[in-house]
Amino acid sequence: MERTTTATIEKTAVEQAPAHWWQVGPQAWKALIASGLGWMLDSMDVMLYSMILVNIMADLHMNKSIGGLLASLTLLSSAAGGILFGVLADRIGRTRSLLYSVLIYSVFTSLSGFSQTVSQLALFRVFLGLGMGGEWVAGAALVTEAWPAEHRGKAMGFVQGCWAIGYAAASLITALVLPTFGWRAVFFVGILPALIIYAVRRTVKEPEIWTQRQATGGRRGSWQTFAEIFHAPHLKWTVLGSALSLFAQFGYWGLFTWIPTYLGTSAAEGGAGLTVTKTALWVIIMQVGSWLGYVTFGFIADRIGRRWTFFLFFAGAAVLVPFYGLTHTASTLLLLGPFVAFFGSGYFSGFGAVLAELFPTAIRATGQGFTYNFGRGVSASAPFVVGTLAMTMGLGSAFFATALSFALAAITTLVFLPETKGKELV
Repeated sequence: MERTTTATIEKTAVEQAPAHWWQVGPQAWKALIASGLGWMLDSMDVMLYSMILVNIMADLHMNKSIGGLLASLTLLSSAAGGILFGVLADRIGRTRSLLYSVLIYSVFTSLSGFSQTVSQLALFRVFLGLGMGGEWVAGAALVTEAWPAEHRGKAMGFVQGCWAIGYAAASLITALVLPTFGWRAVFFVGILPALIIYAVRRTVKEPEIWTQRQATGGRRGSWQTFAEIFHAPHLKWTVLGSALSLFAQFGYWGLFTWIPTYLGTSAAEGGAGLTVTKTALWVIIMQVGSWLGYVTFGFIADRIGRRWTFFLFFAGAAVLVPFYGLTHTASTLLLLGPFVAFFGSGYFSGFGAVLAELFPTAIRATGQGFTYNFGRGVSASAPFVVGTLAMTMGLGSAFFATALSFALAAITTLVFLPETKGKELV
């Protein structure tokens, strides 16, 4: 019975394959738009903190170590949220889980603007993280199941590219709101995602492969679903996905949490000494590089395979980040920034596709949620580690820790990651 069900689902997926990637049909595009919007607004809400961290530290009397610790708390709670919403998405569906996660991070971003103490801000950032982690899991499962195998990498590339747009939107909002209304008003803008995603969500259906699995007796207990990823034959993918996610996300969060502060810190303190407006502009230009990296990764991965594309991006980041950390000239940072962002963030586009191809439908969101968010949870230490190192050696030199993490990700990919390009979901 299980074999018959699997064959039916696989046959359906093959029949849906179009001749060209843009001819995938309206439901696939709706899934991509809903997931992409959620991811873009998730990024905007999360990165608002990085953009105004200098102002928050001055107002609430925080040092760099505490500033990094709050960012780490958000990442840690996002790991818990990702694991929780992974099980939830396998249980109640991808689209409902997506909606709930966006509501959570939107509400608690806006509440951050009311913080009067570091403890209050920490509490709101923890709840924001729960929604942040849940959004990626639900959205990744939704898109990878709605798109055919040969174009799955491109689809996740476009979704992941929305992170760069959200990051740039955070920079733009900061430049427009902060000088006149202060850092609290910047957080209040974060309620907007809840209104937008609710309107979009109403038109998106659950992926056919998930509804078929539910209709044919695929429903399981939450604990049974969670435990299965720790047993053969799935355990090896759980370990590999967790390790790869850890190295990649330690590098990303340790670097990109602190880049706005690095650009805005005075040259005497080891930064670039840019104004608020210039810092926002430099970050926006970097996000153009990020967007190109996310989208390009998807097209390359669908062409030459996931494994070598991952290696190319991780190795590129490991080489470029030390040069960026040693540079204090504004014009050079402007030129180098987009390339750092291209290689230092583009690899995220591969996680949704490759994790979907390693885990079957019954436990897909759970497997994606645990592995991706295990890495995010442990890498929550990255902003704190880099912030602490920066207090003695400066931020630029502290960025070397993130370059080492990117190098470990490259080695892990080359040695252990199997090639899953073109694999049909079962």
